[in-house]
Amino acid sequence: MRQQERLAGADFLRATACLLVLAHHLTLRLDMRRIPDELGPAANILRFGNFGVAIFFVLSGFLLAHPFWRALDAGGNMPSLGHYTIRRAARIAPGFWVAATISFALSLTLLALPLTPELTLRYVSGLMFMSQWHWRTLFPVEADGPLWSIPFEVTSYVLLPICFLLLFRLPLLRRHPLLARVAWLCVIAGVLLVHLLILTVFPLDDIGRGWDYGLQGGAKEWMPRFNPIGFFSIFALGAFAAGVQVMLRRRSTFWFDAAALLALAVAGYRLAISPGGTPEAYGWLGMPYGFPVFPLAIATALVSLCHSQHLGRLLDNAPVRYIAKISFGIYIWQEIILISIQRLDPGSFGVSTENVVTGWLQSCGLAATLVLLVASLSYHLLERPAIDLGNRLTFNPSNRATPFKV
Repeated sequence: MRQQERLAGADFLRATACLLVLAHHLTLRLDMRRIPDELGPAANILRFGNFGVAIFFVLSGFLLAHPFWRALDAGGNMPSLGHYTIRRAARIAPGFWVAATISFALSLTLLALPLTPELTLRYVSGLMFMSQWHWRTLFPVEADGPLWSIPFEVTSYVLLPICFLLLFRLPLLRRHPLLARVAWLCVIAGVLLVHLLILTVFPLDDIGRGWDYGLQGGAKEWMPRFNPIGFFSIFALGAFAAGVQVMLRRRSTFWFDAAALLALAVAGYRLAISPGGTPEAYGWLGMPYGFPVFPLAIATALVSLCHSQHLGRLLDNAPVRYIAKISFGIYIWQEIILISIQRLDPGSFGVSTENVVTGWLQSCGLAATLVLLVASLSYHLLERPAIDLGNRLTFNPSNRATPFKV
């Protein structure tokens, strides 16, 4: 997003999301049986850093829906789907493809897995962003588990303009912005009904199910509750928040600062009470990540931070903006680095140290440094050139949406 279009608070939530996911994967490597009792509660909370995935979905829906809402409220035509597709592909595909390919190679070398048709099918389906439709392919590669969510998000990229197309075809919604938001709530309700239908029609048996059977067993444990249609409802909540934010225009008061603080506190509380439940924190309708409380709190925080007087800009400080800028790289490269450290040094993450916490922290420091370094290189050498190319291919001064300055 260009500087003049930056929405206050978005960088903070993006940085928070990627760091939460990193904390989650680091904590999974901590031997909970050996840590002091007083550190147990904090470690258990860090394990729920997987909530960062929900933040990513809400945030993506929020940012990508803005031009659609502005065009709809202005009574104009729907934004160019060609430009939308090019920019999404430029942002996601190069980094994802390179990380998936390196992970696939590491699966055959570092992990010493045999090259089987099953492994190849997972990899190819991932490259085509189609791995999200079956538990056998949900994890495209063995050496980079977090890549599972990217094809899920691509499904949301596709469904977003399709749903907006329905709104643009109804002239009444162009004249009544509030009615258009009610229509979008109906879209979310319809998506949740489809999610329930999937749960009913596509149950899975217990053969080979569970994380004891590896990533594919874990995928079978997740599905059908983890399905791309259900995840679109989380994405669509972010899109609805964008519609609310656009209606508020340039209003900015201290009350938005207070509302943002309250929303962030609710989100933090929902994450903090998750220990003791399932690792995925299933909520309403079997949806993961504390649905709907957590994503609703994040959506509320996004709207409020955009119109806050001080908090949004305070949270979007320079270090946070940089973490947000390289956040995609942090997400797609972290597991490759963590697995490599473990394979090259089996005693890492406190395994071979008397004080497990000290050993774990030392490995975490090394891993975090490497992740930030690789993510920075990924952004500047791979992602940014692709983004710039996508921007050049879609640049049209006469058809640019008015920037929303905050």
